Amino acid sequence: MSNVAKSKNITIQSEIEKDLYVFADTNMLETIFRNLIANAIKFTNNNGKVLISSKKEHNQTLFIVEDNGTGIASDKIGNLFTSNQKETTLGTNNESGTGLGLMLCKDFVEKHGGEIWVNSKLGEGSSFVFSIPDHD
Repeated sequence: MSNVAKSKNITIQSEIEKDLYVFADTNMLETIFRNLIANAIKFTNNNGKVLISSKKEHNQTLFIVEDNGTGIASDKIGNLFTSNQKETTLGTNNESGTGLGLMLCKDFVEKHGGEIWVNSKLGEGSSFVFSIPDHD
């Protein structure tokens, strides 16, 4: 994804601690991050920024993929993670998608016992957050 980010001059910054560990399926976690980061790049204008971070909270780890892109209209947020979303939105450089990435993310997060949600303001960007519960 770094080539796509470079073509739009988007900075991707990770603030995930190097010694952070979670009990999770590596392939599923990589797919979740790949989809969320790809969407962040897709909906961020040239010269924008994507920030990836994490924090421990209430026996779980929260992962956040945040951008300063186009944001999402409040009336569209409720259908982002459902299969009845028939249309996809073009990215800032007319990038297209299948509309399946966020549904897959939701499925993979829930298989780990976690949740996924988004905070967004139209014209200001979005912050996708997902949790992975701690396992004893």
